[in-house]
Amino acid sequence: MDKLSSDLVLQAYRSGIFPMSEGREVNEVFWVDPRQRGIFELDRFHISRSLAKAMRTTPHSVTLNQAFEEVVDQCAARSETWINAQIKELYLELHNRGDAHSIEVRGEDNTLIGGVYGVAIGTAFFGESMFSNATNGSKIALAYLIDMLRTQGFSLFDTQFLTDHLASLGAVEIPRTEYHRRLGMALSQSANFAFTDGRAPSPQDVLQRNTQTS
Repeated sequence: MDKLSSDLVLQAYRSGIFPMSEGREVNEVFWVDPRQRGIFELDRFHISRSLAKAMRTTPHSVTLNQAFEEVVDQCAARSETWINAQIKELYLELHNRGDAHSIEVRGEDNTLIGGVYGVAIGTAFFGESMFSNATNGSKIALAYLIDMLRTQGFSLFDTQFLTDHLASLGAVEIPRTEYHRRLGMALSQSANFAFTDGRAPSPQDVLQRNTQTS
């Protein structure tokens, strides 16, 4: 495949497909359109008791779009990755034009302990990858991300595939046809990928909005 452009990648997302590579050292990129699509049902998301405890007891701060490249690099640092040099370059370009975003979680020493990044179009967020350098780091990032998507009026959180890790956090699979139906609705609306008042909410606010009560 020839070198991709950020415009073509955005067009692909709008069509329900996304790019991947076979590995860090592989130059080629291919398109993927899974028959079963992983998603989070935003209106059904609830923070588990264990994650709630971690959010209360783990000293952390959360930022938006302050360390996008570092988040991508951390996501690509695992032994097996689909993020090659071309894909990193594409998403940095998407970030610079305001289409790709990251949420960063930092610990007491201000180093990244978790993060997540993806692409936002309309009221759809296409999650690309997340990482954790400390226990629950990626889960905390995900909790803040979903809280923001809900409060800002997003309607679709695409996780691409359903992994055991995502399933443990509440993600589910839907058929391709249903995904494309929801995607079409999400693309016809608009939302801002931003924290209310320009700053991350407190852990207590996130928990109050997303913890199931009996």
